[in-house]
Amino acid sequence: MKNILVPVGSSKNALSHLQYAVDFAEAFGAKLFVVQVYNVYTKAGTMIKVDQIIERESKAFLKDLVSQIDTKSVEVIVKTLKGKLIDTLELACKAADVDLVLIEPRTNSIKDEVYLGKTSGKIVKQMDIPALIIPEGYKFSGPSNILMAIKSAIIKKGHVLEPLKSIKEQFKATTDLLLVKTPFHKDGDFDVNKELKSVVSNITKTENATTFQGVLEHFQANSPDMLCVVRRKRGFFIKKWEKNEILKKDFSSSVPVLVLSGMK
Repeated sequence: MKNILVPVGSSKNALSHLQYAVDFAEAFGAKLFVVQVYNVYTKAGTMIKVDQIIERESKAFLKDLVSQIDTKSVEVIVKTLKGKLIDTLELACKAADVDLVLIEPRTNSIKDEVYLGKTSGKIVKQMDIPALIIPEGYKFSGPSNILMAIKSAIIKKGHVLEPLKSIKEQFKATTDLLLVKTPFHKDGDFDVNKELKSVVSNITKTENATTFQGVLEHFQANSPDMLCVVRRKRGFFIKKWEKNEILKKDFSSSVPVLVLSGMK
């Protein structure tokens, strides 16, 4: 893992999140890109573009945030990017060969009952780059036990497990695989190939209405300090992501959540 990107909003948790990002990047010897995306606005009536002002203020805001954390030996690159959020971030990830996006649950200071805000939810739902969701105020420590929950072990995409492999190897973590049989189960869904078998230590099978319910049932027994799920068109957060925003009553995690890109 060489390049990590951190989108920054205006939340009260921004400093804590950035410090975690630096600590995480240091463990891998990775470069950290701290970015903020803004749109081009025009003032009604006068049509005066204010994007230059926004860019200047955004860059000053990011530099001020970075100046307040301990960057250690990590190379931190501050960027302000103009354009639509997802398109712009995807272009940035491609240009910088980003391996992982670190996001905070709520990039803006919004209602406490919200787990993933609209911006964070949109990034996790729509981007095809692996993401790591860090709980608010969470202090960095390398995970020792990762719980990976999936309803199908079929892997058709190459390199989809790389973020999980990197984290497992770097922190010498054990990985438990939870295979959840749902009403959509198909023959072959529980056929674990050699690559996935090499990553996991234990395999548990369960039957639940959704992968999410399977996680709730087994989370306490496994006591993981990182949860790993897969982004699918009909995946872990399907119903909860319909409006991008996810409420804490529907899902919340006290540990980081690694979201892999779809395996099919």
